[in-house]
Amino acid sequence: MTFPVSSVPDAPVVSVLICTYNRAALLGETLDSLAAMSAPSFSWNVIVVDNNSSDATPETVNSRIASFPAPLIYLRDSRQGKSYALNTGLDNTKATFIAFTDDDVRVDPRWLESAIAPMIASDAVAYTGGAVRPIWGGPRPAWLPDDRGDLWGAIATVDYGPERFTFEDRRRIPLGANMAVRRAVIERVGGFHPGLGRTGGSLLGQEQAEFFYRTRREGFAGVYVPEMAVLHHVPASRLTKRYFRRWWFGKGISRARLDVIHPTTDLGVDMHQVPRIAGVPRFIITDGVRHGAALATSLARRDQIAAAEHEMMLMYSAGYAWERLRTRRPAVTLEHRALGA
Repeated sequence: MTFPVSSVPDAPVVSVLICTYNRAALLGETLDSLAAMSAPSFSWNVIVVDNNSSDATPETVNSRIASFPAPLIYLRDSRQGKSYALNTGLDNTKATFIAFTDDDVRVDPRWLESAIAPMIASDAVAYTGGAVRPIWGGPRPAWLPDDRGDLWGAIATVDYGPERFTFEDRRRIPLGANMAVRRAVIERVGGFHPGLGRTGGSLLGQEQAEFFYRTRREGFAGVYVPEMAVLHHVPASRLTKRYFRRWWFGKGISRARLDVIHPTTDLGVDMHQVPRIAGVPRFIITDGVRHGAALATSLARRDQIAAAEHEMMLMYSAGYAWERLRTRRPAVTLEHRALGA
């Protein structure tokens, strides 16, 4: 598959897209790390989409525009929701590649070059993603395992090791804080679903997962690039059981919505055909019961890590069941149809 380079006059080769909401101080740190990168071998710019912040976000961006080593663009989208902000950023660039990161990271000096190089080298690479490593804002809890298992999803960090691999081969996807995608792919499959991204302080998500459902349906494949690394702030407020419970409950809700939009899972299971109880897939209920029993056993054994893992999987099942009970007759939204998916 051959992907064209943008023919729009003065369009950069790469746009770095950052969506932000009330994180002015951390956003400044992110922008400063981008400004300190080794100069890429291609033209680039940075687009910051302010998703209705009430803090000093505009001043944080504007104060850096004059000295920034590439065009730095400030946009504002008053529609609350990360997916809206992402789509606004996409609508305002004609770059050949879009690199996505967050407003609370520090990028590696070679981050942008590493993110784009595999796509420049091979038309077979539709997107890339890399490691997101923690900057701890407090002590790591004793119940959080140190092997970066499933629980680490709640703090948006991932590290798949030093070797490259194709995401599709391992049924993985990159984190939104560290990925890059060809614009031609986005033009083919559409942008991000507004019903799945975070809104304000909510912990819903899965907008990246839904996007990559569509890319895979079209036969696109991406590569994990170890050199494409960022450091991500993990504040102490997120290192609590309360936060983890909210995050996993929210993930259950989001996954239930995702299964409505794409009823055939990545394992080939047709969610329309699975047995249900009161509208809830039976396996979700049995998983919840199993994790509840395992939680009780782990607590009796004083196994903090196992107890936390089962508790969060129980919250995930509860969130999924709650969403299915709340919407017994779900429908794909008109906004999603407009994306062409």
